[in-house]
Amino acid sequence: MSSKMKFWKPGEEAPGRGLQEERGSGREGEAQPAVYNPNKSLSIEQQRQKLPIFKVRNHILYMVEKYQTVVIVGSTGCGKSTQIPQYLLEAGWGDEGHLIGITQPRRVAAITVANRIAEEKGCLLGDEVGYLIRFDDCTDAHKTRIKCMTDGMLIREIMQDPLLSKYSVVMLDEAHERTLYTDIILGLVRKIQQKREDLRVIVASATLNAEEIKDFFNRNESSDFSKDTAAILSIEGRTHPVDIHYSLDPVPDYVKATVETIVKIHNNEKQGDVLAFLTGMDEVNTVTSMLIEEAKKLVKVKDAMRMKIVPMHGSLPGAEQMKVFERTPKNCRKIVVATNIAETSITINGIVYIVDSGFVKIKNYHPKTGIESLIVVPVSQASADQRAGRAGRVRAGKAFRLYTESSYEKLSENTVPEMQRSDLAPVILQLKALGIANVLRFHFLSAPPAQNMVRGLELLYALGALDDNGNLTSPLGLRMAECPLTPSFAKMLLVSGEFGCSEEVVIVAAMSQIQNVFVTPTGQRHTADRMKKKFSVEEGDHVSLVNTYRAFIKYGSSKAWCHENLLNYKGLVRAGEIRHQLTRILQRFNIPILSCGEDVEPLCKCITAGLFANTARFHPSGVYRTVRDDHTLYIHPTSVLYTEKPPKWVVFNEVVQTTKDYMRDVTVIDPGWLCELAPDFYQFGTEREIAAKRTRRDAS
Repeated sequence: MSSKMKFWKPGEEAPGRGLQEERGSGREGEAQPAVYNPNKSLSIEQQRQKLPIFKVRNHILYMVEKYQTVVIVGSTGCGKSTQIPQYLLEAGWGDEGHLIGITQPRRVAAITVANRIAEEKGCLLGDEVGYLIRFDDCTDAHKTRIKCMTDGMLIREIMQDPLLSKYSVVMLDEAHERTLYTDIILGLVRKIQQKREDLRVIVASATLNAEEIKDFFNRNESSDFSKDTAAILSIEGRTHPVDIHYSLDPVPDYVKATVETIVKIHNNEKQGDVLAFLTGMDEVNTVTSMLIEEAKKLVKVKDAMRMKIVPMHGSLPGAEQMKVFERTPKNCRKIVVATNIAETSITINGIVYIVDSGFVKIKNYHPKTGIESLIVVPVSQASADQRAGRAGRVRAGKAFRLYTESSYEKLSENTVPEMQRSDLAPVILQLKALGIANVLRFHFLSAPPAQNMVRGLELLYALGALDDNGNLTSPLGLRMAECPLTPSFAKMLLVSGEFGCSEEVVIVAAMSQIQNVFVTPTGQRHTADRMKKKFSVEEGDHVSLVNTYRAFIKYGSSKAWCHENLLNYKGLVRAGEIRHQLTRILQRFNIPILSCGEDVEPLCKCITAGLFANTARFHPSGVYRTVRDDHTLYIHPTSVLYTEKPPKWVVFNEVVQTTKDYMRDVTVIDPGWLCELAPDFYQFGTEREIAAKRTRRDAS
């Protein structure tokens, strides 16, 4: 490892003496195996009784009986996610056909929690205990009593059953993440409780502003505490101590530093698995590739401990995500390279060492430009502490932070809630579908900026989802709310029959849910570019994605063919699953499944009908500028349109912010389509009027 990569632990006499094991157990130099479950020799029931939460089981049940809302602050490892639903079921809250619902912000967490509860109850997953995530329903309408789901899916449940009449208790787990859907659910269940006093709500988290949540739900306006409708319960955890080690100097390249730190841990630290946090799929794949090269070197060394490198990010198919939970062979160290998907909710067996890059990729919405971009920002202190806590679930661990202690002290305490930094068009669409006419007066835990709300309403009106009175249009608006896609993609999908290209649009929508269809192995940039050109067309990325998927199907969905053409096989398989689901949605709405064949103009027009708000034109200065707000953009280097002859007019899926604002997934359009397809959005939509407006601006 580079001599520049040094860490120190606060409180040591002097930095630079190397990393010493402070809590070694056993003889000096003897490797201690990582033991995930020290009580595995006990029965399931005895294991459950060993959890810290068992001591307060009766307190929880009493509070749920007495209060409408219970806020539970339980530190990591106390067992709240898996035990509370079982306590409720044992106490009769699942009797008479009632459901106990648990929400998680992430798919993998919903699946793993359901798996563990089913294992403890000794039942098949999908019977008494099941899970519900987008494009995957593993529940039984008659047998399931405990249902684990993503927060977005609970909103779908509310759309079908506005008072959640089937549910006796709803538990919102990991609420501190404050995702868009978590905040919507908090407001919705608060509203439902006014109509259903028997509905119990549990808000659970390891780090949470409990008083804020309690005040939000408490309907007692008097000073008499006995009339409170909400209460707080704190539970001690069972975490082991974690030594925090900081970088002595700022790290110039945290991706490279992550690899160096992992290699140093592998060579110098005792047995125990490693979990490294990075910002996105690209970085995860890069580090995974670099570590595989390091692992190959170890094969040649006799008796050296092997590495098992496992990536973990949201774009992996569910089966691939579950690989991080598999046991490692003897004399082998598991190294999980993950995004913040592994920060909360899930427990990965055997993790003892954490490598924290100190950054996270989040959505950020600019209401002035109407652009929602993905930006890499420093983590909050709460997130950094959550990451470090992953090392203390098994035994005493170590967390290596690739930033200085003074940098940590300057971090914000908490991440800004997603509600305050997102495009609100999807939120407004969902609320309108739930019958909330005046969305501006909806009771949010953290009120979103008014400017974001106005932008969202404007976009939905232009998409045809809202009428002049702000109500959902029928059938388009109602159907858009039912589609498990963004409003723009939902519109594209629902009008595809009119353009005669529904087959192609379903592929575009499915492929757009997959990050990085094209793979670029380390040192093979030119080969990857050459392979990509085989599928590329001058119309842009969306049509190129259709070509790629069709070639994948033509060659029998072959893994070997994908490897040969540097394509993401797992991603393409996942896209196929999503395509089938979306096709079924179109069939349910009686939208004809048609193909435009070789004529791609109808497809490009249909894409424009959904993405017209994301339009940019090429400026003589050599950059792109958005049509409505004149915001400077660039085509992403991974786009097939990243050429010496850039097209004049384009629409795009999203903006990724790194050194510049880059457009990703770009399609060439005719500017005349804008005033034809979105006359309400582009009041000055013709080329002549835009040119006149530009001339007036340049003259001033």
